[in-house]
Amino acid sequence: MTRNQPKLRSLAVFLLWAAFCMAGCHTASPSAKAGPEPLPNILIITADDLNCDSVGVFGCRIPGITPNIDQLAAQGMRFDQAHVNTAVCQPGRQSWMTGRFPHNNGAEGFEPIDLDVPTLPEELKRLGYLNGILGKEIHHQPTEKYQWDFIPFKTEDPAVWRSGNARHPELFHRYSGRFFEMAKQQNKPFFLIANSHDPHRPFIGSDSGAWGDHPLPVTKEFTPDEIDMFGYLPDIPAVRKEVAQYFGNVYRCDENVGSVLRALKESGLEDNTLVIFLADHGAAFPFAKSQCYLNSTKTPLIVKWPGKVKPATVDGRHFVTGIDLMPTVMEAAGLAPLDGFDGQSLMPLLKGRGQDDREYAYAAYYQIFAQIRFPMRKVQDKEFAYIYNFWSDGKLQMTGDASSGITWRAMVEAAESDPQIAERVELYRHRVREEFYDVRTDPDSLINLANDPAYAKELERFRKQMLTMMQQYNDPAYEAYRDRDQPGVIDAFMAQQREKAKQTGKNIRF
Repeated sequence: MTRNQPKLRSLAVFLLWAAFCMAGCHTASPSAKAGPEPLPNILIITADDLNCDSVGVFGCRIPGITPNIDQLAAQGMRFDQAHVNTAVCQPGRQSWMTGRFPHNNGAEGFEPIDLDVPTLPEELKRLGYLNGILGKEIHHQPTEKYQWDFIPFKTEDPAVWRSGNARHPELFHRYSGRFFEMAKQQNKPFFLIANSHDPHRPFIGSDSGAWGDHPLPVTKEFTPDEIDMFGYLPDIPAVRKEVAQYFGNVYRCDENVGSVLRALKESGLEDNTLVIFLADHGAAFPFAKSQCYLNSTKTPLIVKWPGKVKPATVDGRHFVTGIDLMPTVMEAAGLAPLDGFDGQSLMPLLKGRGQDDREYAYAAYYQIFAQIRFPMRKVQDKEFAYIYNFWSDGKLQMTGDASSGITWRAMVEAAESDPQIAERVELYRHRVREEFYDVRTDPDSLINLANDPAYAKELERFRKQMLTMMQQYNDPAYEAYRDRDQPGVIDAFMAQQREKAKQTGKNIRF
């Protein structure tokens, strides 16, 4: 036998097989063909101001606090190293919907994204998806970039829904059910983002337990001795009281999640639906929301996809972030990634494989709703978290929603007689330029190691990693951080930030 004979024989077999297939194609009826796999439905469910460790499966020790979210985790994959990229509502949510950091989509504050930045609903609309949103509608701007087909406050009982009842389990069930039925009637795959306004303030049991003139439903209340107290807050009676009120909202948030999932099951569309759950950032308390601490950015990410994602699995190794949502959903729908993405698809992880370049999370903070700039940046891995506070000058004081409740007032009052609380109050108000924490032993970021000689080598490693990730994500703060030790550099950067805040205020649309 010559060297070419096996190749010739293989070629002959292939040609016979091809001829047979072509003949079959001409004679088979259309119904005999295997059709393409249907496009998956996409359901994203979000919580507002939910600390990651307030969820049972993520470590909360309050019995039965989040049964619906826990059940979802049992049906899918839980990510123990998931973070958001900025710990404030609108910029963070628009980051999810663009796959880009806020400084790359044009919306660092409560403002519209740039018109030339593609959104997830736009891309899915091109494939024929029906797009819907429940809650947080005004935090996706400009409206024309999101192409919603279903918005309850515009199309369904507007006075009822917009009155704050994006906290009402019955209404979440009703409206999500209507949307699923609409998708069935139109024979379209759907994309729904269902956004619970819980556990955002007002808290159950607080003086302002209503939204405007409309009382909010009370489904469960907790007493101060029933709760799992946050380690980053002082355990004093007034603080414990407000944290107990917060957990009433956490329980109602879980009921909202369960209501949407129940409607999905009742629709008969569950088996072909990719479900993603996460929170936009930590709770509205000092050292969580609108900051860069572990309790600010860590999010309880869960992904369920029947037949695609193995149930009851946990990824505790890879760092994933909010900018990965859009690339992941697009790949699930068969779309290629877009130029300009900062994130990358989680699909390899969902399939149980590894993925490179996931040893660190990078987070940024820009400004509060009142257009005051507090620029911060963070790099974190499994061992340490490094934060750089550009705004910290000993004069500017931190403010915002996290310091508007009982807790902050109680901390300020207690600081008058308690030196440890006084130290925490001072740190929150003015911060320091560099913070460095061992998150293995100090997840609540209580002991700043930035000036500890024993950690000098690790600190320098994170300073270099900060520069690397700033370059990777085209961060406009890169040069200021690189040259931070030169006189006047940070002051000039902060002056630019104040000018940017003025422009942000002009762009806000509601």
